[in-house]
Amino acid sequence: MISTPQNKYLNHTVQTATPAQLLIMLYDGCIRFCKLAIHGLEQNDLQLVNTNLVKAQAIINELIVTLDMNIPLSQDLRQIYDYWNHQLIAANMGKQKEPVEEVLGFLTEMKETWVQAARSINAAKPAGGPYG
Repeated sequence: MISTPQNKYLNHTVQTATPAQLLIMLYDGCIRFCKLAIHGLEQNDLQLVNTNLVKAQAIINELIVTLDMNIPLSQDLRQIYDYWNHQLIAANMGKQKEPVEEVLGFLTEMKETWVQAARSINAAKPAGGPYG
């Protein structure tokens, strides 16, 4: 990888991010790739569609493998993520926009939920502590 100022900044951002910030970054990336895939479908650019749906699936797979399955909520999240992957595969195979739009809606809602959770956690932390 070429070391550009942008790559250095991105690398630093990822290395210094909290787990919540990393999760939100993953959601942002997946949302971006879904939007690009929808654009590709609208423009009949099948390469753009495939490339971005595969990238979105890779992010969802990363979300899956990072789940702590000892936490009960993780079982539910795993089912949700599996459904999203299924929808993106179906969209890619059928070159259909609707499944991508459905997943995009879910991603947007879930991201906002995680943003609110991160804010609540940060608000509860005492100032000057190890995280403040």
